[in-house]
Amino acid sequence: MKLTSLLPSSAAAIALLAGAPAIAQQSAPAPVEEEKVPAAEMELETAPGAPALWQVADEDTTIYLFGTVHMLPDDVEWYSGPVREALTDAEALVTEIDMNPELAASMGAMVAEKGMLSDGQTLRDLMDEDQRATFEAGLAKVGIPAAAFDTMEPWLASIAILQIVTQASGFSDDKGVETVLEATVGEDVDRVALETIDFQISIFDELPLDQQVLYLLEGAEDPMEGIQILNQLVAEWAEGDVDALGALMNEGFLSHPNLAEKLLYERNANWAEWIDTRMDEPGNVFIAVGAGHLAGERSVQDYLAERGITVTRVQ
Repeated sequence: MKLTSLLPSSAAAIALLAGAPAIAQQSAPAPVEEEKVPAAEMELETAPGAPALWQVADEDTTIYLFGTVHMLPDDVEWYSGPVREALTDAEALVTEIDMNPELAASMGAMVAEKGMLSDGQTLRDLMDEDQRATFEAGLAKVGIPAAAFDTMEPWLASIAILQIVTQASGFSDDKGVETVLEATVGEDVDRVALETIDFQISIFDELPLDQQVLYLLEGAEDPMEGIQILNQLVAEWAEGDVDALGALMNEGFLSHPNLAEKLLYERNANWAEWIDTRMDEPGNVFIAVGAGHLAGERSVQDYLAERGITVTRVQ
């Protein structure tokens, strides 16, 4: 059913929705728009609830930490209660990258420029015979021709495949938390980005090609299974079950420790440093980053605790 176990495809699914850089939200080209995964075969099992919200505060500064999911189905309600109140009071909205619509519109082209193979090489040229057979058979399960990805580097193909199946099964970029937040806050609220698009692209692009191929195969071998994992992730996020989400994150990255280091832990440490510095300035700040960064081991909260900063959960 999988290359080795449940864990690798969990990592692929988790990375896209909760742990991967925000460029994964709407960056990959959809190479075969006419090919659709039957949505009726993928039941969404999300439950309404209260996604977790944390607060760091002193006498003149309040920083809220909210974990996001980059793509969501229509039936998940989350913008209410303390989350709405915190954003209403915020003087600044902090996201992983600049989410203004103009930049978002150019994001796909920027990613594609870095993520395309050159010199006549194809994606399947990077695979051995068994890997090609696994890749082609997995995509055939959802009616997507493998040739559609031949010009892509493995990391970009991973994102593109997951986007195709998630969108066809009812997940939408437009419903993603960052997109909703950006459309909700007023023009008087400052926008701050923790990272640049180039930096986020480099996280994927600088992975060794052999690891990129393995990561691709783990997600492509059974795309339908990945959807079920994403449903589980969204349900746990929507219910605010941080322990369950953390366990899923930790298990999902067991077979990819260096990927977890790049996607999660190094960035979590950087963001904790940013928060520590920002606490020296007065004001209210709302930080929205992938939910995987606020769950599991070596989370942003863990790195803040190492700095002697108390984090309080308020929802």
